[in-house]
Amino acid sequence: MAAGKGGSKPSKEAKAAEKAARKQASKERRKQLWQVFQMQRKEDKLLLPLMIGAFVGITVILVVIGLLVHMQWYLLPIGLVLGGLVAFIIFGRRAQKNAYARMDDQPGAAWWVLDNLQGKWRPTQAVAATAQLDAVHRVIGLPGVVLVAEGSPHRVKSLLAQEKKKTARLVGDTPIYDVVIGNEDGQIPLKNLQRYLTKLPRNIDAKRMDLIEGRLSALATRGGPALPKGPLPGGAKMRGVQRTVRRRS
Repeated sequence: MAAGKGGSKPSKEAKAAEKAARKQASKERRKQLWQVFQMQRKEDKLLLPLMIGAFVGITVILVVIGLLVHMQWYLLPIGLVLGGLVAFIIFGRRAQKNAYARMDDQPGAAWWVLDNLQGKWRPTQAVAATAQLDAVHRVIGLPGVVLVAEGSPHRVKSLLAQEKKKTARLVGDTPIYDVVIGNEDGQIPLKNLQRYLTKLPRNIDAKRMDLIEGRLSALATRGGPALPKGPLPGGAKMRGVQRTVRRRS
């Protein structure tokens, strides 16, 4: 019995450590959310009116409905929770929109979006790059291979063509999509990049993705300066906001 008790002690310590880690992570998320909220509130004068309006409006509507059906005390807490959720979603979306606006035309902006993709996407940063911080990023997903270029249009055009040619030699008949980030004709605005990727057709399965990833790992990254993982210091904070919004919605 003594041995059994002795053997269970590390398990309790491990559980305590895990609980402490979760508590610390939760504390960090709340801190990040508060910092982003304060920053967004200063830059977005409509944020608080919209959040308060959504919270109060939804709560009042449900209370009124409750009064009509004599269930006001039942619908009141539902209204408070639903109103708070909608207010939080408004905050997350406006903060994300503001982040896209601030990142536009900055080196590393496209990678910041790709690095935050949800689902079965496997992004690789700067598989080709120039000294001027132009870059081509690669994403493997169910549509196939997507090459995303950012930087000066006249420089990334040739960079993208070279990378597409190298990729085609290794992936066979797997579809290859290429896109240039920008606001000119034929380009995809940064804010629409994620939507563009999610609307692509599904052409391959996970097994094929593994095979392609293995083949493309042999492609050496062209030498050049390392790009930042996001042009804004608050990039990591925005990532936390997006994930928290998804969990709570």
